[in-house]
Amino acid sequence: MTYTTSNTANELLQAFQGLDADQQLALFYFIYKETGKSITPAAPAASTVSPEIAQGLFDQVAQLSQEEQLQLQRDLIAHKNTELTREYGALSDTTKLLFWYFLAEGMDSGSIIPMPSNYKLSNEAQQLFGKIQGLEFQQQITLFRDFVSPMGVDSTVS
Repeated sequence: MTYTTSNTANELLQAFQGLDADQQLALFYFIYKETGKSITPAAPAASTVSPEIAQGLFDQVAQLSQEEQLQLQRDLIAHKNTELTREYGALSDTTKLLFWYFLAEGMDSGSIIPMPSNYKLSNEAQQLFGKIQGLEFQQQITLFRDFVSPMGVDSTVS
């Protein structure tokens, strides 16, 4: 699925992808914490979402040790070829977004490795966070899809 993006959105996407994996994960979690109340109804209700599929992948991740859970998230960002990153790669963009929402919810509930309580975003990530907060809701959702879409491994591409 293709989305129309502006230069601003492209710049924000490039800035996000320019962060190291742990900063990307942290920023995405802070975004969830800040905007989760507005994203919550959007992700599960989106017409192309497959909640059962996102839940199934989440359930597999929840069964891993905390170290393996964190490594999987890093592997998704790094496009490391594993069974779970290929399963993720086969999801629609909106289902991928829902999967990340489930991960954030799992972090809050304790079923997924939590963010360290004293974790601080880098200056670059903090500035990017501020720019994202200034976007309209639909622009944020589109940008978040753009964040999660290329993660994982697309097994149909060699």
